[in-house]
Amino acid sequence: MHLQFHETAPGFQQPIELLRACHRRILNTLDILERLPAHLSTKGADADARAAAQRVLDYFHKAAPHHHADEDEDLFPLLRRHRDAADSPPRLCTWLDRLSAEHEVLEAGWDRQRPALQRVVDRRTTDLPDPGPWIRQYRLHLDLEERAILPFAERLLSPEERHTIGASMAARRGISPVTGDNAHG
Repeated sequence: MHLQFHETAPGFQQPIELLRACHRRILNTLDILERLPAHLSTKGADADARAAAQRVLDYFHKAAPHHHADEDEDLFPLLRRHRDAADSPPRLCTWLDRLSAEHEVLEAGWDRQRPALQRVVDRRTTDLPDPGPWIRQYRLHLDLEERAILPFAERLLSPEERHTIGASMAARRGISPVTGDNAHG
């Protein structure tokens, strides 16, 4: 059940790439969660299962809320200002509204996953409710961001706007935006 969990992330000077790196980490964490029930059913809450459950707990407790705020408070409002640009997708505002609403739904879904994972870490259970529907919903969410939102952001956001987003992302995490130390999303 061992997976490499961390990769070197771009700095806050590259906020769109940093958001992409966050998406990769989310997908990696979802992969771990997806495989965990089968591992639990065959090997129980062994050290690998407990470590995997802890990694999932850590990621979604610490980094995912920052990532959603990066989008809802920084990226999406800036993209809305570009909605009238010549190459703006006609459904841009609809997509941004949908994605923001999904953040709330995904966070509520996480609140339902968290207690069972903590019970695995604490060796109080080997039973994990099926995370499949929540995982599928999260993957669809990320797919729309990757296919439509981030490419649009890459094309339209000015260097100044990127700097603003990156500085806000760093501040949210209590990190220096220049060095990007501990850049996790």
